[in-house]
Amino acid sequence: MLADEIKAGESANIEFKVEVPKRSEKYIKSVIAFANTAGGKIIIGVDDKSNEIVGVDKDEIFKIMDNITNTISDMCYPQIFPNIGVDTIEDKCVIVIEIYPGANRPYYIKSLGKEEGTFIRVSGTSRPADEAILKDLELQGSNHSFDEMICVEQKFDINQAQELCSAIKKYMVEAAKTKSEKEKVKDVTLQNLINWGVVKNLDGNLVPTNAFVLLTNNTFPFAKIQCALFKGTERVVFIDKRDFEGPLYMQIEEAYEFVLKHINLGAEIKGLLRTEAYELPTEAIREAIVNATTHRNFLDRACVQVAVYDDRVEITSPGMLYGGLTIEQIKEGGSKIRNRCIAEVFSRMKIIESWGTGIKRMFSSCKEYGIREPELLEIGDSFRVNLYRPSYNEVHQSSPKSSPKSSPKNLNLTQQKIVEMILDNPKITQVTLAEELGITTRAVKKNVKELAEQGIIERVGSARSGYWQVKKEISF
Repeated sequence: MLADEIKAGESANIEFKVEVPKRSEKYIKSVIAFANTAGGKIIIGVDDKSNEIVGVDKDEIFKIMDNITNTISDMCYPQIFPNIGVDTIEDKCVIVIEIYPGANRPYYIKSLGKEEGTFIRVSGTSRPADEAILKDLELQGSNHSFDEMICVEQKFDINQAQELCSAIKKYMVEAAKTKSEKEKVKDVTLQNLINWGVVKNLDGNLVPTNAFVLLTNNTFPFAKIQCALFKGTERVVFIDKRDFEGPLYMQIEEAYEFVLKHINLGAEIKGLLRTEAYELPTEAIREAIVNATTHRNFLDRACVQVAVYDDRVEITSPGMLYGGLTIEQIKEGGSKIRNRCIAEVFSRMKIIESWGTGIKRMFSSCKEYGIREPELLEIGDSFRVNLYRPSYNEVHQSSPKSSPKSSPKNLNLTQQKIVEMILDNPKITQVTLAEELGITTRAVKKNVKELAEQGIIERVGSARSGYWQVKKEISF
């Protein structure tokens, strides 16, 4: 109800005015900002400092509403069609101007022009849109995405295209659950890339899109994932830091492994008996990184950032929620695709299971774990997911001086599973390990190499006829 909204105070989507400002621009900025983002309401007749309902003159209501309608029509471009109504609260009349998310973005104040007159809503204030946001709004308004645009700085490379086709098929095969399903996976062809919009055919000439570049040699300097482990709960002291570049799908795998390396395990494993699991659901970690990469604004000169703190894992994606979506809507499965070609390819690779389900799965997996639900935040013009580590709260509630338990060898759960499977079958192949673990063979090779470097496992004999040997008895 409106009374409850007023009682809650101003927010990102609600603004109060005691009266219609004499300078129309003061509230027209908010009208523009709401239309360019997730919509909102301006309520006339409420004190923005005390939230007190002061009302408007009942004899002037319809005149005021008429003036507001004309002012919005005269000052805004493209035209905005507000819903303006009257509500009575505590025997006082207030005027409610409701602005819906617009489809013809960017909206701007005519007299200021597009570059100076475009505003967006950020943390309860209306602020000018910078160059990156303005370009993103223009793409939204023209129903185009950055990744489907031709990359004029690059030439089409058939070898890169073939490597991408092979990588996509490899992911598809690894995602198939049975041998029969794996055998049915067809080769990915150049025509598939054209059909998905990754490559374009212009008058018989093949040209790369931005998606093609992002999925191959990736020359965009800000299209990378920055990962860091911090001491404590603030971004002050680095313990470990890595930047992952290259094709987006490889960045996701590497960032995911980085997080697994730096979070704790919650039980003990001895011999062949495994009772241990990561303190956070791995599905939630992966979904957060995938979403941050897939739906980011590539026009923003910032990187996806994954930060591990004592109390949380924080994943930040450049760009506000796309297309007027709100946090409440995405929690319910609402989805709009900012980067269509990348989303299409990731869907084929099963990196994205189904559009619009990632956030819900994140919440569901945390609920099954019995831990705090993820926190979704809009931080300025970025979107952030916080996954809270239960080990920090448990330790600090029981003994403030103690520290979270960690694996003595700093092995991640994937590495522990590999050791168990080798103990069970020393002749197991890396392909079988990948199939059983549900990860790529590339990820298996990386973990096997780290285990070998630590002296935990050793390859005896040839690659074809040899076997694995566990050199140390390990307890976690």
